Amino acid sequence: MSTKKKMTKKQRRKKKIIIFAIEIILLLVLLVGVFVWSKLNKIEKTDLKKEDVKVNELDETTKELLQGYTNIAVFGLDNRSNGSFESGNSDVIMIASIDNDSKEVKLVSIYRDSYLNIGDNTYRKVNAAFAKGGVKNAIETLNTNLDLDISQYVVVDFNAVSDAIDLLGGVEIQIEQEEVELLNSYTQTTAEVTGKKANYISGPGLYTLDGTQATGYARIRYTAGDDYRRTERQRTVVEQMVKKAKSADLSTLNSIIDKVCDEVETNMANTTILGLASSIMDYEMAGTHGWPFELNTEQLGGKKGDVVVPTDLVTNVSELHRYLFNETNYVPSNTVQKYSKEISYETGYTANDTVRRDNPFDTEDGIEGTESGSTDSGNTTAE
Repeated sequence: MSTKKKMTKKQRRKKKIIIFAIEIILLLVLLVGVFVWSKLNKIEKTDLKKEDVKVNELDETTKELLQGYTNIAVFGLDNRSNGSFESGNSDVIMIASIDNDSKEVKLVSIYRDSYLNIGDNTYRKVNAAFAKGGVKNAIETLNTNLDLDISQYVVVDFNAVSDAIDLLGGVEIQIEQEEVELLNSYTQTTAEVTGKKANYISGPGLYTLDGTQATGYARIRYTAGDDYRRTERQRTVVEQMVKKAKSADLSTLNSIIDKVCDEVETNMANTTILGLASSIMDYEMAGTHGWPFELNTEQLGGKKGDVVVPTDLVTNVSELHRYLFNETNYVPSNTVQKYSKEISYETGYTANDTVRRDNPFDTEDGIEGTESGSTDSGNTTAE
C-alpha cells in the first residue's frame, strides 16, 4: 500500500501550516519577505561544508532519493550561556525534511535520551553528542545512526526563543494541573539564564505565556510521558508561534528579525535561506513525530543513566526512511547494523523487547504521523 494517502479532514485544515523545525527557523522562513540582505548577515555563520560532514556508505538508490529532499538539523542548546553555540547539551534535536518537489515538510523530534553512538565508538544519550564535539559531531551522529545526509543546521538557545515569543506578544497554551509547579520552576531557571523577569501562574488554565514562561513550558519533562510529552510541548509552542507570526504586523516582524538574527547560528547561506523562502506559500505540513518509533527504557551504569533504547536501531532506521522518504523496505547500512548490534548487546534489548510503539503507520487510515506528534504517553526519566 502506498504511504501517500488521501489527507484527513484535520490535515486539510492544516494544509498551509509552515513548519520549519523549531521556533527560530520557522520565523526566519516565515518572515523572510521583510528581510534585507544586511539583516541576514547578522546571523552568526559557520563555514561547515557538506564535504566536511561524515555520512555512511549508502547504496546508489538511497543516495539518489535523498537528493530530492532538503534535510535540516535544528538544535536547541541547554548550555546556560546565551550566544555561545560551541558547547552544551542539545536538549532539542529536530530534523526538518522538505520534499523539494511536493514542498511537503515532515518534522521528527529525536528523544534526547536516545541511546546512540555519539562518535568515537562512544554510546551515550544523543543529546551529549553536541557537548562532545560541537555541531559537526551532533550532525554526524544523526547521519551515522540514521543513514541520513544532513549538512545544514540551525542552532538556537534560550534567549532566541524567549525574545521571539515576547515580541510576538506571547503564545496561548493550556496548562494542566501537573504542569503548574514545574512550569514555575522552569520559568525561574530560564529567567536566570536570559536575564528576564520571571512571571508565575497560580493554577491550571488557558494562559498567554510570555517568552520566559513558554520556553520553560517547552522544557518540562517530569510529568506523565516525561521526555515524550516534552517533545509534544515543544511542537505545541512551534504551532502557536506560527499562528501569532502569521497575523503580526510588519513592525513586529521587523523587530523580531532585528532581535533574533543575532541569536542564531547556522551554516545556511543567505541565498539558501532566500531560496527556501521563495516557495513559502507552497509548504505543507505532512506530519510530525517523535523518534525512536519502537523503544524500551533502561537504567545503565555510570554517567549513562536512564536511556531510551531503540528496539532495535535497524528497525527504527528502516521505519524512519519509510516515514520521511517513502522508502519502503529500506535496508540500513552496515554501519547502522553494527551500531544496532552494539546497542542491543549493551542494553540487552532487541526488536522483540519493544514496550512502547509509536509507529507512524499504525493508524486506522494509514496516514503517517499526526498533526501534533505521536501519542506522547509512557515513562522514562532524564538527567
